[in-house]
Amino acid sequence: MTTTPPEPPEQPEQPEGIPTGDPTPPPPPPPAPPTPPATEPGGATPGYGAPYGGPTEPAPGYGQPPYGAPEGQPPGYGAPAYGAPGYGAPGYGAPPANPGAYADWGKRVYGSLIDTVGPFIVAAIFYEINRPLGSIVWLAALAWSLYNAYQGGLTGQSYGKKIAGTRLLAEATGQPIGGGLGIGRYFVHIVDSIPCYLGYLWPIWDGKRQTFADKLLKTVVVPV
Repeated sequence: MTTTPPEPPEQPEQPEGIPTGDPTPPPPPPPAPPTPPATEPGGATPGYGAPYGGPTEPAPGYGQPPYGAPEGQPPGYGAPAYGAPGYGAPGYGAPPANPGAYADWGKRVYGSLIDTVGPFIVAAIFYEINRPLGSIVWLAALAWSLYNAYQGGLTGQSYGKKIAGTRLLAEATGQPIGGGLGIGRYFVHIVDSIPCYLGYLWPIWDGKRQTFADKLLKTVVVPV
């Protein structure tokens, strides 16, 4: 007698679109967006490092005075930094502004005796003794004077100015005037001798210790 095995129980029908077998868990939901910080009255947001809900200080604006400056007087645009010379101040090498810093009359005379006056005095003495020899000495004195005038313009110091401790400079730049202008200044000194040599005495009371030639050529003589 043949025994028929029992039939397996019927499986429930699966809805369409859902795969059979072990179901895969759904992905986690996306994280919630961060909560924006609370704003203060007026729409301002507390700055970095300020306590939540506490008062904040406004950031320093452009032109705010530095630490230690008087309140209510911020420096304007382009104000010079601490220790810097203001607009129009004399730059490096410019001649001093106070009259006491210019070379006095005695030093100027001392330098001129070596550069010009002394050699011509010697030439005059030789000329009285022997005219041909005196003429040669006179030409040598002229060459010596022109050489010192050239050096004084080129470097600011002739031989006599080096000994006397003075320097010839342009009043506007505080630099040597150049060899050519130095020779020109030598001949412009003629205007100092026309009114009874008054131009050579003018540095005694002049504020910048200038002769007439110095005023015409805008030059000054300063101590070294």
